[in-house]
Amino acid sequence: MFKPHVTVACVVHAQGKFLVVEETINGKKLWNQPAGHLEADETLLQAAERELWEETGIRASPQFFLRMHQWLAPDKTPFLRFAFVIELQAPLPTHPHDSDIDRCLWLTADEILHANNLRSPLVAESLRCYQRPERYSLDLVGSFNWPL
Repeated sequence: MFKPHVTVACVVHAQGKFLVVEETINGKKLWNQPAGHLEADETLLQAAERELWEETGIRASPQFFLRMHQWLAPDKTPFLRFAFVIELQAPLPTHPHDSDIDRCLWLTADEILHANNLRSPLVAESLRCYQRPERYSLDLVGSFNWPL
């Protein structure tokens, strides 16, 4: 049976800047959106809120669904990545609670799109999707008959 990894990511925007988290993997500093795996006892939206708080210390809820990407990582691991949009009034201070996160950065789209240290190509692709005008209702990823 095919069992892809299910992940969530938040494209967080405030005053022309985007929030990225920096983590060291195999000795290299890599950038990602606040993102992580869906846990067994949570909805996609709960996972997005939890990952945002764990990786940045920011408590906020997604306002829009951005895109679902089906992706095959270079090591052939299959993923379904659900990306959400969070619009803030201003960049907020960050305080990661996840020990894997070295720091958080507020960067311009150009800084991210031209970076050579993105954790995956989905980081840039999610930002390119954000730059398009399409935003989708959170109802598209609504839960049914929840909680379990």
